[in-house]
Amino acid sequence: MDGGRWLCEPIRPDVADLWRLDEVRYEGKTPYQRVLIARTRLGVTLFCDDNPQSAECGQLAFHEAELVPAMLLAERVRRVLVIGCGEGTVCQIAAEAGAEHVDHVDIDPDCVWACARHLPYGYDEDQVRAAERGEGPIRLHYADGGQFVLDALRSGTRYDVVVLDLPEEQDGSETGHNALYGTQFLACCRDLLTPGGVVATHVSRPYLSLPTADSVGSFVRPWRRFAEVFGTRVYFRSDEQPWGTIMLGRADTVADPVRRMIDRLPALRYRPATIDAPMLTSATHLPAVLRGG
Repeated sequence: MDGGRWLCEPIRPDVADLWRLDEVRYEGKTPYQRVLIARTRLGVTLFCDDNPQSAECGQLAFHEAELVPAMLLAERVRRVLVIGCGEGTVCQIAAEAGAEHVDHVDIDPDCVWACARHLPYGYDEDQVRAAERGEGPIRLHYADGGQFVLDALRSGTRYDVVVLDLPEEQDGSETGHNALYGTQFLACCRDLLTPGGVVATHVSRPYLSLPTADSVGSFVRPWRRFAEVFGTRVYFRSDEQPWGTIMLGRADTVADPVRRMIDRLPALRYRPATIDAPMLTSATHLPAVLRGG
């Protein structure tokens, strides 16, 4: 190991990754988390509480995986809710795809502004100001995502697509965002959908989430939860982004959801750079651990 600065990313109690930081662009502690933006081998990279959230190399593949399959599965894409994604990329894709109203909810304004000032992708500073004022299709709300969903349910607000771009679920942790992966919250998001609407959430990296003697694995758990909550569920794994494992849920039953996604791709206003019809076929093929249960 050279004498430069290294970041230790905790993955499990027995596993960690090391990241060499070639240049630190921003480092600070907000009321919610530690935020670090640094140049790594993957380009400029965002870390929150020592966990990578996105990187210049591969961030588009990750953010397209979060939203594009959901837009293809949904009946329409007029109203979109994005919880998390302080970088703003998912919201920008939704607006480019023709969404008339995009509610972006992030609890941490300091992180959003750090991303706008120091990341070469996502919002710039003018776009954050416009979204804060509600100018254009994107409206930025600094709020707790769980409470925002409950308030929207009470007010009768509904969405065609809901994207949950959150820090990974932590096994054995009481951290607050874990509740946003649970069955109860997923059911609230389902009830927030218009007819034919879709919920999308990313899950832990499969190669680090294998079942052990005392666990079904954090990869299997969300798949089972989606079966409890949704009539249709789809697995999507980006072949360009190892973090891009997404699960999609739609309340009603769709006979052949992947065929629907492929058929609708040519008409999508947004032209994805990392997703095409052959990729949709391969990326939605269930791994054996999920086919078996």
